[in-house]
Amino acid sequence: MTRTHDPFPDPAAPDARARKAAAVRGVTSIAAMRAAIRAAARALPPLAAVPRFKSPTRAAFQAQAERGQPFMIAGVVGRWPLCTLTPEVLRERFGALPVRARVGDYIGTAFAPDRAMRDLSMAAYLDLVAHAADGLPPYVGNLELNALNGMCHWPGYFGKMGPPRFWLGPAGTVTPLHCDYDDNIFAQVWGRKKIVLAPPHHDEFLYVREANPVLVGSPFDPEHPDFDTYPLARRATLVECIVEPGDMLYVPAGWYHQVRALTFSLSVNRWARALPLALKGDPALQRQVP
Repeated sequence: MTRTHDPFPDPAAPDARARKAAAVRGVTSIAAMRAAIRAAARALPPLAAVPRFKSPTRAAFQAQAERGQPFMIAGVVGRWPLCTLTPEVLRERFGALPVRARVGDYIGTAFAPDRAMRDLSMAAYLDLVAHAADGLPPYVGNLELNALNGMCHWPGYFGKMGPPRFWLGPAGTVTPLHCDYDDNIFAQVWGRKKIVLAPPHHDEFLYVREANPVLVGSPFDPEHPDFDTYPLARRATLVECIVEPGDMLYVPAGWYHQVRALTFSLSVNRWARALPLALKGDPALQRQVP
């Protein structure tokens, strides 16, 4: 078992990370971008349910994304070769693939610098979860698996994107409430997941803490709310959706989301690396290239 931890943190590191993150995304500053996302979200109408669209064109996708709210896409992921994989085929063809699983209380330590991980093969991980005892099941999450990339045919909705990240695990695996300050497309390959969403400006009700310049976490669990400990959370607007096999969910930058697997699931996501579409190319936020 390994633990991710820096025993001698550099006090200048947060500023350096923020400058690097801004340069990657071509924005003047991450702080200014985050403030603009929250300001834009205040003008949004309440989201009663996550709408669904079928195979939008790039132009249609971007026009909808500029509205600044999540939506579902059907008719894209189901055509991927990856969707033909079953857990049994995954074991047979990729059993030797190295993976890293989150173990222990990875919900409570999700946004801490010290988190327990276990390195093992794909086959060993599948054996581990098949015979897991009660408690939080081990979770292969946010992992690059280059061997599977060619089986995903991503639509060209964004000009610049980060690498695919894979999420594999049984029912009960959870990514706790957080937001990423990048536009996100999340593809459900097999299995079902429940996703709870909250708008960016409701961070004031969610007791948030910055993990890094583009990741902010919340200790509030919207599925098991503790309003005695987090009374302001009563004021947060939450909306739920279920992603089914073949669904793709667009999560705009700054939207809080919690993800729980309802069945054994394989998901893949990618984050855009540019000014979020909801900010509509605001020139005041765009870094000028000399």
